[in-house]
Amino acid sequence: MKKLLYGVAYYDEYMPYDRLDQDIQMMKDAGINVVRIAESTWSTHEPQNGVFDFTSVDRVLDAMHKAGIEVIVGTPTYAVPTWLVKEHPDVLATTPQGPGKYGARQIMDITNPVYLFHAERIIRKLIGRVSQHPAVIGFQTDNETKHYNTCGPNVQLQFVKYLRERFESLEELNHKFGLDYWSNRINSWEDFPSVVGTINGSLGAAFSQFQRKLVTDFLAWQVAIVNEYKREDQFITQNFDFEWRGHSFGVQPDVDHFAASRAFDVTGVDIYHPSQDDLTGIEISFGGDVARSTKQSNYLVLETEAQAFTHWVPYPGQLRLQAFSHLASGANMVAYWHWHSIHNSFETYWKGLLSHDFEPNPVYEEAQTIGKDFARLSPHLVNLKKTNKTAILVSNEALTSINWFKFNMNSPLNYNDIVRRLYDELYKLNIGTDIVHPGTESFDDYDLLIAPALYSAPNALLEKLNRYVENGGHVVYTSRSGFTDEHVQVRTSRQPGVISEACGIHYSLFVEPKNVTLKDNPFKVAAEDNQVDTWMELITPTTAEVLAYYDHPHWGKYAAITQNRYGQGTATYIGCIVSPAVIRELFRSVAGQAGVWGVDQEASFPIIVKSGTNEQGRTIRYYFNYSEQAGSVVYPHGDGKELIGEQAITQGQTLKLEPWSVIIIEEA
Repeated sequence: MKKLLYGVAYYDEYMPYDRLDQDIQMMKDAGINVVRIAESTWSTHEPQNGVFDFTSVDRVLDAMHKAGIEVIVGTPTYAVPTWLVKEHPDVLATTPQGPGKYGARQIMDITNPVYLFHAERIIRKLIGRVSQHPAVIGFQTDNETKHYNTCGPNVQLQFVKYLRERFESLEELNHKFGLDYWSNRINSWEDFPSVVGTINGSLGAAFSQFQRKLVTDFLAWQVAIVNEYKREDQFITQNFDFEWRGHSFGVQPDVDHFAASRAFDVTGVDIYHPSQDDLTGIEISFGGDVARSTKQSNYLVLETEAQAFTHWVPYPGQLRLQAFSHLASGANMVAYWHWHSIHNSFETYWKGLLSHDFEPNPVYEEAQTIGKDFARLSPHLVNLKKTNKTAILVSNEALTSINWFKFNMNSPLNYNDIVRRLYDELYKLNIGTDIVHPGTESFDDYDLLIAPALYSAPNALLEKLNRYVENGGHVVYTSRSGFTDEHVQVRTSRQPGVISEACGIHYSLFVEPKNVTLKDNPFKVAAEDNQVDTWMELITPTTAEVLAYYDHPHWGKYAAITQNRYGQGTATYIGCIVSPAVIRELFRSVAGQAGVWGVDQEASFPIIVKSGTNEQGRTIRYYFNYSEQAGSVVYPHGDGKELIGEQAITQGQTLKLEPWSVIIIEEA
């Protein structure tokens, strides 16, 4: 990427009246240099089967090019037109809730041959038309693509084929999945039942893995088509999203981001987050760390909020804080969904950068300052290279298997809750973090590796983790790690199975804690933070040192948190669900032992510090204040220049941060 991209999604087709010229002038006034178009308007571009009309696309491309604004064109395949469903109702996905009904987006079966035929045709017609246009810098295939829980008869047949390729025999599958239970044994491939009603977690988890593969294959298929048309100077991306909890939250259950991103030139994501008093920057950082880690490269934020919902309208200064927060994690593009607020239909009150009156407003005016700073500082901030010595190991397989076997019957706690509980505390301690996955070739670049709830994992992965520790790494496991193999079959050895070797512990019993604390409050947290909840493993150390025992009349002899020297490294095991405060204090100790604690950790949330190296080889340091109160930090690094205010900065100088503000320093 040669410059920072500052953009919006723009839908001329949605406008209540023609105002393209006014919009473009307002975009230029705001420093907008890229727009994303076309990904949701298939029915406009193909109003009837085989009848194509790209008037709106041509119009926008020509106008944007004249204005010097670049364009990313999306393939419009995630929202199917009415005529296609009328002619071929089976293009709608059959889900566990039954046949699909037309109306919403993302309701199709991405494996359906008729859907794929028409999707390929609209892709070729559109991309073939626009690929040589000088305004077009890249393409987005589909949008927020997932499998949409498709599970109809055609998908079931493909799943059986998938299993036949993975297993040498049906007998092997029956054995590894434990299908003799409740007479689930399958004695003929032809008798294979739909898995929609399965009670077998191994079979259900395998189907979820297969569904994620459908997404990977579907996106790679689209990329291959677009590659036939794109120029060498154009890129292909995808707008990945995350688990949704009213905002972006955790690992996406329905997509393997690492596998699916391989086909693309650059990873793109959308990141939405709480705002106003709830703005912490954590979701921006987590989503950015995932996106950057998929290809160990810079990424694009194809969608984030401007105004959006009433509880997301940013306080003054927050839009700037958010924009630079994306850059600090390695983004080369920040784009808002969307430019204008829509006047009807489902997203009427998901407001854009402009309100419904299309007039300048305080959010737009703040965007103008961002656009100016992006343009001026682009040579210093684009292509920021980040090198972290800490990583979190995330696993779609562990996520799925824990959804099948939750921490207890009464708890809503899931895998992403554990991931975020750990990630959030690293973030608040200013410990820069990469995200790795089970297929990562080596963990040796990291001094500290966090493995949350690694419930389902093959022996080979766990043995690799043992070797990582033996060779000098420090790993932190949480409860339920190592419990089952890749087929969600519980290991027959004492738990935690293979990693017992490095952790120096074992346990056979696990219980739901009631009125349990950590004995003697070893991490010196407030009393209310010293509670154990949801799940506890009754650990017996073999060679491990006990960092915390349970305080309980019957379970008090058992360890809760342990640490073991193994070879040249260390394995820490958290055998229960503990508070964020306990995790934070444990990480202070562990980070010091692992050698990842430095001067930046003298500051902590709400002061957030991020850094990287720019294309000139100079270190860029971001200081953010995610608070309503002013803050300060003593600058501990070499002399430099504050880029926004263009002021000299010296080592030892006190940096004063106004509420919801950012300071950017380039070291000399």
